[in-house]
Amino acid sequence: MPLNFSRKLTGRSRSKDANFQLGCVLAFVAGAINAGGFLAVQQYTSHMTGIVSAMADHIALGAYDLVLTGAGALVSFLVGAACSAAMVNYSRRHYMHSEYAFPLLFEAGLLLCFGLLGSKLAAIDGVFFSVTVMLLCFIMGLQNAVITKLSNAEIRTTHITGIVTDIGIELGKLFYWNSPRMGSTLKVTADKFRLKVLTTLASSFAIGALVGALGFKHVGYVATVPLALVLMALVIVPVLDDFCDYVRKSKTK
Repeated sequence: MPLNFSRKLTGRSRSKDANFQLGCVLAFVAGAINAGGFLAVQQYTSHMTGIVSAMADHIALGAYDLVLTGAGALVSFLVGAACSAAMVNYSRRHYMHSEYAFPLLFEAGLLLCFGLLGSKLAAIDGVFFSVTVMLLCFIMGLQNAVITKLSNAEIRTTHITGIVTDIGIELGKLFYWNSPRMGSTLKVTADKFRLKVLTTLASSFAIGALVGALGFKHVGYVATVPLALVLMALVIVPVLDDFCDYVRKSKTK
């Protein structure tokens, strides 16, 4: 992978094209983790709406052990997002090249652990919730926070409810009939670039989900190892840039 492409995709300097390209990769990864993870833990790990709704149902039914299971997943997602924000803000304060790359490198490391140690982690259960569920929810929260911060909340990758809603809004604008008597200021127009971005993100998530489900079905936990390696390849250059800067500063002291 060309060095400049890696810097463009995950480096500190951002552009709309870079955000779009990185968003597509992360949507693919999220889809693969979410669908493959379901086969591993029988629970979707990025769908906090469903988890909170299920918690309410379990409270109504008196299934309090399942409420705690949902709470564990929710807190794990929340902690993952908080850790991501902390890493991004620390890197930003210190003018690091890996402002966004470092959290993704952390995610890649966790995915690698899940792929290589998943069967052992599956055997470890907390009192109320699975360690694997907590790990996958943490990863999803971590990733969603990264792409949210670098795109100024324009792109989400771990769930597509909002994406599909926005696609519907843009389609409504696209097919809206503007009367010739309407002034240009009242004309309804679709943002075709945004529609392209949203459609590609949704497609990337769906393709990733299919690949993740098939991968886990045929090879098991190790199916997440290629995802981890792809993320590492994307982020390694900004991380190495920071390392080189650190070495250079150390020599001048």
